Amino acid sequence: MRLPLRSFCNLRSLFSHQLTGNHQRRGVCSAAMRLVQFHRHGDGGGIRVGVEKGEGLGVVDLKAFDPSMPSTMRELLELGDKGLECAQRALSSGQCVLERSDIRLLSPVLAPEKVVCVGMNYRDHCLEQNAPIPKEPIIFSKFPSAITGPYDDIILPADSQEVDWEVELAFVIGRRGKHIKEEDALSYVAGFTVANDVSARDWQMKRNGKQWLLGKTFDSFCPLGPALVTTDAVRDPHNLGIHCLVNGDTVQSSNTDQMIFKTEMLVAWVSKFVTLTPGDVFLTGTPPGVGVFKKPPVFLKKGDVVECQIDQLGSIINKVV
Repeated sequence: MRLPLRSFCNLRSLFSHQLTGNHQRRGVCSAAMRLVQFHRHGDGGGIRVGVEKGEGLGVVDLKAFDPSMPSTMRELLELGDKGLECAQRALSSGQCVLERSDIRLLSPVLAPEKVVCVGMNYRDHCLEQNAPIPKEPIIFSKFPSAITGPYDDIILPADSQEVDWEVELAFVIGRRGKHIKEEDALSYVAGFTVANDVSARDWQMKRNGKQWLLGKTFDSFCPLGPALVTTDAVRDPHNLGIHCLVNGDTVQSSNTDQMIFKTEMLVAWVSKFVTLTPGDVFLTGTPPGVGVFKKPPVFLKKGDVVECQIDQLGSIINKVV
């Protein structure tokens, strides 16, 4: 008899609890997957949700496998266990596989309700600028319209001469919650992905009353991807190598163990103020090596290629235009 994924998740959780005594549920469901959004070439630009067979490998088209499934990641997450069960069945089936050459990957989440960002959240980044370690998270946001795909262009705005890079670990909320306890927080996280918190430093640091929003939220200033890697597929999100390269030269190289406020604390903290909903994106801060603190400062120019890499998650590569 084949157990449904919900039963498998529950049994696995129970078994893990018996072995470790850990009461914390890890992730929305204990299924290791790499979820993606994509266009099929020649399909008129329709959005589809899929599951990678492995990093850089073919993609299982979820809607082709089950026509009742939604076409966007946010809708899939809103289905809860039902959506993730279907994704796991599709992956296991080996059916409806598209070659990478037949698709264009999009951001794993489009049009989230919220894009929550965290400033000054790496110890080594604080040391880089001689800034004190924050005692509580510094929260700001980007508009969702800033999100672009893992291989799409970064558009230099005419109104800024100081556009900078910031590789960041991002995570996506998988279920609705408010006043979430820190010990329960990971059970609200669908998975992790790679982000570039592109920043116009002149607008962030000198204009708009030094409020960060405008400098952070120009169109294309939030490349995201290549996949939403479910929480159970990431051994330890707070021990991952994190790197940024510009034109092949490494400009940022650190580890997520430098994060001051970890995923669980950020979920609990932000949910004190707002209700978190499926698809909400969190950017968790950047390590040292950003252009503005180099001597002299270095900023992006047309033709540059920025690659952001995080262990176990993959890389995003964006040309500056």
